[in-house]
Amino acid sequence: MAAQPSVPPVSIVTVCFNSAATIRDTIESVLSQDYPAIQHLIIDGGSTDGTLDIVRSYGERIAVVVSERDRGIYDAMNKGIRLASGAVIGMLNSDDAYADPRAISDLMATLQRTGADCVFADLVYVDRDDPTRVRRYYDSGSWTPARLRFGWMPAHPTLFVKRAWYERCGPYSLEYRIAADYEMIVRLLHVGGARYAHVPRAVVRMRTGGISTRGLRHSLLLNREIVRACRAHGIWTALPLVLLKIPAKLLERIRIPRIARS
Repeated sequence: MAAQPSVPPVSIVTVCFNSAATIRDTIESVLSQDYPAIQHLIIDGGSTDGTLDIVRSYGERIAVVVSERDRGIYDAMNKGIRLASGAVIGMLNSDDAYADPRAISDLMATLQRTGADCVFADLVYVDRDDPTRVRRYYDSGSWTPARLRFGWMPAHPTLFVKRAWYERCGPYSLEYRIAADYEMIVRLLHVGGARYAHVPRAVVRMRTGGISTRGLRHSLLLNREIVRACRAHGIWTALPLVLLKIPAKLLERIRIPRIARS
């Protein structure tokens, strides 16, 4: 990964398992970025469906490829963080893709301009089989740490964090099945007090059907883990309070900005 002295190198960690149907879109979206200093790491959980054949077809354009059994998505993210060499680290899962070639440049420009410790942006959920069809717009712009008690977090796939903050806050917790990203944000932005900035546009297109969006049972588990994560770090909340966000999320399906549809 060649980096100019004035351009902080960025590591993008992609976690995958049997992702042959979508991994190419993810890789191509990283390769299309106009930011000049990107290290892409693929952390695979031991896929058997041809995922690795696709990954390896890119050769040295992917800096690090690891394939081995792991303890789940957050264990794989932790491996990626340990192996990453960039000054800033972002997570882009194998169902996701950057919205356009300027996504990383815009995130990094905001991070550098504001002097923040981390930066995040908006996100669009798209149809799993037709990623040109936008299902929901996730607006991170009004988020503040005070909203954690209500179950709100910035869009995690858009979050770029300076490496020093992962070293300070520690790895993703393996005690959470679905909400370890939420618990990490609580540690970063509530407990740690990391300074944050927001890019007011969608930079990631996320396919529906991920682990946190698989129906009522998973939704209930997610929200229970959110309550647990908040209480573990001194934020008082309760399940009924967290569930108040559901009507707002339904509205996000209706109020899709025109730019997200294009």
